[in-house]
Amino acid sequence: MTTMTLPIYQSTQIRELERLAEERFGISSEVLMQRAGKAALDCLLHHFPQAKKIAVFCGPGNNGGDGYVLARLAHERGIRVTVWQVGDHGKLKNQALHAFNSCQQAEVRIRPFGKEIDLQHPDVLVDAIAGIGFHDKPRDEMLRAIEAIEQLRLPVLALDIPTGVDADTGQVPGKAVRATVTITFIGLKLGLLTGNGATHSGIVSMSDLQLPTELFSSMPPAAETLAGSPLLNGYLQPRPRDWHKGKSGHLVIVGGQSGMSGAVLMAAAAALRVGAGLVSVVTSPEHAHVLNVARPEVMVHAVRNAEELPLLLGRADCVVLGTGLGKSLWSQSLWKTVLQISRPILLDADGINLLAEFPQSRDNWVLTPHPGEAARLINETVADVQKDRLAAIKQIQARFGGTCVLKGAGSLIHSANQIPVLCDKGNPGMATAGMGDILSGVIGGLMVQGVPMADAAIIGVYLHAMAGDLAAQEGERGMIATDLLPYLRRLCNPA
Repeated sequence: MTTMTLPIYQSTQIRELERLAEERFGISSEVLMQRAGKAALDCLLHHFPQAKKIAVFCGPGNNGGDGYVLARLAHERGIRVTVWQVGDHGKLKNQALHAFNSCQQAEVRIRPFGKEIDLQHPDVLVDAIAGIGFHDKPRDEMLRAIEAIEQLRLPVLALDIPTGVDADTGQVPGKAVRATVTITFIGLKLGLLTGNGATHSGIVSMSDLQLPTELFSSMPPAAETLAGSPLLNGYLQPRPRDWHKGKSGHLVIVGGQSGMSGAVLMAAAAALRVGAGLVSVVTSPEHAHVLNVARPEVMVHAVRNAEELPLLLGRADCVVLGTGLGKSLWSQSLWKTVLQISRPILLDADGINLLAEFPQSRDNWVLTPHPGEAARLINETVADVQKDRLAAIKQIQARFGGTCVLKGAGSLIHSANQIPVLCDKGNPGMATAGMGDILSGVIGGLMVQGVPMADAAIIGVYLHAMAGDLAAQEGERGMIATDLLPYLRRLCNPA
């Protein structure tokens, strides 16, 4: 990929970057805290320019120290500030203690958090209770503070990570602050962008705290997210005038047992909308003729048994296997026959469920499981997968090879010897039947056009998500999978 990316770090990596900043460049923790507090205030004023009164909830660690810096700077700008101390502030030390003392000397109103608090109707709440080092279930006073913030139903700015969200995984083991905006420091954290964390983080802003660029070159990220449209890599440039369909590839989609014809039809339509030259559907005889009527551009072939497959597969540049396939004897025979070919394959839905029953590995396929299918592949529960999505996708890729796409909020894409990529696009309206079939068609349609498999998976996930975001402009609730089709066509023809 030649597209610009943004690195994503784990909390231990952020700590190491802080240490290296002081060791190599003489940038102390005190300086970083001052910069974090100022960046947080700038973020607050940018997103909430009318704020006249704010309440800052400060914990007893460095995250609380960032909050104290913000509180003092806001006070100096004439904003009415109340700081609520959450937890044992006798534990304050080093730069956090210095930030507290400076706040106190500036005569900022500081109060201990208790069961009864008078917040004087602030415009914005600031969550500086617990930072990226907290990975447990909130208890006692911290839990009560989270509940108080939740009950107020006011805009919330979270510093670094919303309290209660695991910065490394996005897991929310108990209650967590639901931020309107989160400003994170030094680098993006995976927990802000995937799993439950994506729901709690709101708009994510990032400040590198003016750290030197060369500092980051010494720390390979845990993952990365694209900083713009993946179309920038040049795969979908305008075609020359003498182009013909044979140059755009032939995708064969195998699936759609009786009662599940819609899946293959949606995948076929998506492949055509991203530019595939030819699309054939191999499906159950019960509904083959209906598919021809519904989508006349697609070549539909009825097969009664796997013996009829080889001739049809011989025409394919790539095969999508599993959409609406089912797990019947007919389904299993087709599945096993397709996996004997050497051409690239995309495996989805029941194609993945059958893989869990008959495991094997190959280098030239793309697997696109949702969390339930992922759990079956690695013999875990859905909760286990969602608890650490990055670990899950790495395990799947290592076990089955090729490229894996773990779908869901903050979809992850991973290939061997590459840094995992996270998609930060998409919306809840896409949580509806058929969206996965559309994605399979998109990735397959890109692969037959000559886009390398790993890049096709990344571009396909982003195209799919961005099309979903465009469709959602008319409302997330009630959006259906085929609403994405016109937007896919638009996105595949960049100006």
